[in-house]
Amino acid sequence: MPDLKLGILLWSQATDWPQFLESAKRVDELGYDHLWTWDHLHPIFGATDQPIYEGWTTLAAWAMATKRVRLGLMVGANTFRNPGLFAKCATTLDHISGGRAICGVGGAWFEYEHVAHGIDFGSGFGQRLDWMDDAVGVMRALFDGREVTHHSEKYHFEELAHLPLPLQKRLPIMIGGSGEKKTLRTVAKYADMWNAAGSVDEMRHKDAVLRRHCEDVGRDEREIERTLEVHLVIRDSEAEARRFWKLQLERNRDEFEEMDSLWLGSPEQIAERCLAFGEIGFHTVVAEIPAPFDMETIERLILEVKPMVVR
Repeated sequence: MPDLKLGILLWSQATDWPQFLESAKRVDELGYDHLWTWDHLHPIFGATDQPIYEGWTTLAAWAMATKRVRLGLMVGANTFRNPGLFAKCATTLDHISGGRAICGVGGAWFEYEHVAHGIDFGSGFGQRLDWMDDAVGVMRALFDGREVTHHSEKYHFEELAHLPLPLQKRLPIMIGGSGEKKTLRTVAKYADMWNAAGSVDEMRHKDAVLRRHCEDVGRDEREIERTLEVHLVIRDSEAEARRFWKLQLERNRDEFEEMDSLWLGSPEQIAERCLAFGEIGFHTVVAEIPAPFDMETIERLILEVKPMVVR
């Protein structure tokens, strides 16, 4: 693989702020390409009554405590905010961080937090994806300095323009999800980064669908960075990594289950997986790390695995 970009997603649930902040600073010190957290108002693993921190304010604090790592939500819930406000939050983060913001966007899926907070969840996933497509188009225009007058079923804007513009000439939009009819078409139209999870065969298929959408909308598919989201534990053996992952889930009051995105093993085993996905165009890996944050995995991924992959 000619290049391997690495990101860390720190779970925002079941942690205290000092640990959350210090772990973010360590990710920056180690030289990771980007740092993420969730955009959720209640925990999504285990019991919903565990503590959790809000995403945008977390990123703003991290921006002041870090120097080089890029920052984003994996991914921002489109339903939580008007797209004009969403764009203003991302631009503000870009200025706080000195041009390190990534605007992560997704259609939203966790009904519980919407009902609990009185946030409109729509009639179904299809409608929420239509809202997201509508919203991302508005965000892209605002980031690019264009004036927006826009009227749709969900959103209404009259001569909306934002100042200041982002520091980055093109503030990148990351879209998470792999729905073939709607999400991947929105990715083709607007995204600079696409985040997904699954097996090699599944991701190969989804990538082919994305390429077809890019052809349909006249987009060069090479402009879109493919990012793979994984749940990761690195230890000297797969058995040791598996034991630790089960313990982490117990600490988050959740139960173990197998999934394609679960990578458990030695540095050599993880490197092999990175290479397999690199062959189909996924050159960026984002590792989800639950609290209490597994610094051994965070350090070994970039210090041991990356040199095995990048020659």
